[in-house]
Amino acid sequence: MVQSSVRGEGARPRTSQAGERGRVDGSSLTGEQDGSDTSQAEAARTTRTARTASGGNGSDDGGDGGRRGRRRGGRPGRILRWFALVLAVLILGTAGAGYLYYRHLNGNIAKGQRNNGASDVKKTDPNAAGQTPLNILLIGSDSRNSDENVKLGGSRDQRGSKPLADVQMLVHVSADRKSASVVSIPRDTRVTIPRCEDPETGETYPETNDIINVSLSRGGAGCTLATWQNLTGVYIDHWMMVDFGGVVKMADAIGGVEVCVKQNLWDRPLPGVPGGSGLKLKAGSKKVKGKQALQWLRTRHAFRSDLGRAKAQHMYMNSMIRTLKSQNAFTDSGRLMGLAEAATESLEVSEEIGTVKKLYDLGQKLKSVPTDRFTMTTMPTVTDPANLNHLVPMPTDADKLWSMVRGDVSFDKGGKSSKNGKGGSGSGSASPEASTGPAAAPAEGLSVTVVNGTAGDDSELAPVGSRASAIAGVLQGKGFAKATASAQSGPTSHTQVTYPKSSGAQGRANALSVAKAVGVPNSQVRATADAVTTTLTIGSDWREGKAYPKQSTPEAGDLPASADAINGADKTACMPVYEPYQY
Repeated sequence: MVQSSVRGEGARPRTSQAGERGRVDGSSLTGEQDGSDTSQAEAARTTRTARTASGGNGSDDGGDGGRRGRRRGGRPGRILRWFALVLAVLILGTAGAGYLYYRHLNGNIAKGQRNNGASDVKKTDPNAAGQTPLNILLIGSDSRNSDENVKLGGSRDQRGSKPLADVQMLVHVSADRKSASVVSIPRDTRVTIPRCEDPETGETYPETNDIINVSLSRGGAGCTLATWQNLTGVYIDHWMMVDFGGVVKMADAIGGVEVCVKQNLWDRPLPGVPGGSGLKLKAGSKKVKGKQALQWLRTRHAFRSDLGRAKAQHMYMNSMIRTLKSQNAFTDSGRLMGLAEAATESLEVSEEIGTVKKLYDLGQKLKSVPTDRFTMTTMPTVTDPANLNHLVPMPTDADKLWSMVRGDVSFDKGGKSSKNGKGGSGSGSASPEASTGPAAAPAEGLSVTVVNGTAGDDSELAPVGSRASAIAGVLQGKGFAKATASAQSGPTSHTQVTYPKSSGAQGRANALSVAKAVGVPNSQVRATADAVTTTLTIGSDWREGKAYPKQSTPEAGDLPASADAINGADKTACMPVYEPYQY
């Protein structure tokens, strides 16, 4: 596949980071240490005074009065007072150093806006136990905006360009914290990227249809998150982003991660095929760290495609999780400090989790998931008919996978069918949202435009004739007297209801009433900046019938084979090497 070009913005400056590091490593820490020594000396003088006041002379060889005092129980009292004073000094001194180190780690963390795109996907309602799933978007940036990243990633001519999101994975942790799934979307997958605003420059980017890795260059990680939410209907709580240098730091902090290839591998330029990660490995298992770990994660040609690269990344993540658990990294304070230093220096995160404590709490939630309840997958895709170098979501299989995520259905067979154990569809339900917002306006007064998109944007299907007119008639029969068929077509694989973003909560309530009338799930209702009225676009997933086809509830472990799932406990996984890159 063709590597996309990179253009634009420099990396976010971290001016505060150097300042924090200076306070920890320089004079401030020395001053704090000197203060601790002074406090200990003062404590010693206080102890000697206490002994003298009780009849002693400040030594064990005091007069008879002192000895008589000790025999009457004075000595244990003085020892307890001395111990309490010393303990107080130690606790306060340690707490002071700990506080400075905590500030240092917090100062390492770069933060950004969670969502700065046009996306109004709602957070999943709690289950009966008051629990909600946790969704975290992991982004691997190809930024060359530092000497280190240029050295590791090459392409010196791209220095100063806006980075692309070449690795994108959604981590879903179930509401009961008993299972977790990871879904990758290949970087060359064509999707709709919503209108986004760059939080640093204020520049606004209009909605576009492009490959998904471009989303990062159109407003940062918050735009990538909005793109994912609109594509999947899944509310995403947080994002985390790491660049080339960060991957190297994390791999070194862990001590290396074991990977496996079935044949000797050398990912190098070949005649007519430039590029390559430079990774060179002998067949079998090997622990990779530092630059070699980065090469593994970036290798594409030797694994045939982006799909192969995603699978290799999943193997790496599974192995990394097993390594961390075997090292007791979540409970070993020494290991934890090393990882904390590397992680806070390496990650940029959404602002609501921009402290060490909040990141630690996230780690604890992941720690509770057994290794054999982790499942790594890739969103099912097919070749893009409009560009053979790109991909598009596979309609039925991709829909099923995202339905499982929305409904909190476990990817492995060890869980329940849904978040309530009764096959519920979670946020994909077509029922009205529980809300304190406005009620929908009367149906007879709502203007609704119906668009025929049954040709799909991912296939060569012919459109269904007069489909928009037929469904407009259905809506009219349900009281929407102003429903009209559009003369324009809008090929799409997914039926959706859109409404003007400027109409806010009232617009959403109106759109939901239209969706309910024909059975379209709430997860397929969204706001768009360029909409002028409520619009129902009929996709290739609804080519017949008066109501949107009822979606079956997936069972636990009922993943489509095209998701290419790998279980976290599988230690036998080994990547085949594409023959031209064997040596």
